[in-house]
Amino acid sequence: IIYEDNEIIVINKKAGLLTIGTIYENEVTLYRMVREYASKNRFQVFVVHRLDRETSGIVMFAKSERMKRLYQDNWNELVTKRGYIAIVEGKIEEDGCIENLLYEENNTFVHSSKIGKKAITNYKILNSNKEYTLLDINIETGRKNQIRVHMSELGHPVVGDKKYGSKCDPIHRMALHAYCLEIRHPIKNSIMFFNCEYPVIFNKLIKNK
Repeated sequence: IIYEDNEIIVINKKAGLLTIGTIYENEVTLYRMVREYASKNRFQVFVVHRLDRETSGIVMFAKSERMKRLYQDNWNELVTKRGYIAIVEGKIEEDGCIENLLYEENNTFVHSSKIGKKAITNYKILNSNKEYTLLDINIETGRKNQIRVHMSELGHPVVGDKKYGSKCDPIHRMALHAYCLEIRHPIKNSIMFFNCEYPVIFNKLIKNK
């Protein structure tokens, strides 16, 4: 738990853990773990947003249906920053921004398309070597698999992301971590900033080459 008050609870999710499952899945999920904690402390919990299974980092839950709706219905106004750290294959030479339309094919695979939804990904180089680049990524939209698709279509897939073209898995996980979340708290009417350090193994991968 990174932060908790009467309206929200903010969690640092580990890689490999589903945020929320489906009715056909019977495995431990982050939502189930938070719900058990909530039950012990006599409050309810509601999913506001998700991270992919193999992505680690910050996930926020609401403690009421009203708070959940406030964030989901006013996402672009209340969520002012979502920052990620990623290691991608290859050496990127300069910072950039990717803006296009993303379309989800058969509820599984996402790709750029003329009929998709607008997606904007900004990326800044933090470090690099001959094989990998460490990026600070800020997304202005929250489409499914957005960072993974954009990096792949740029020709630099996220390390360990076999679904979108990565050819290596040196740290035995996908190298993507949601390290910061900045929100406007609708009840307190204040800006709140949450962060959690990205895994040390990311730096080891950059420095070992």
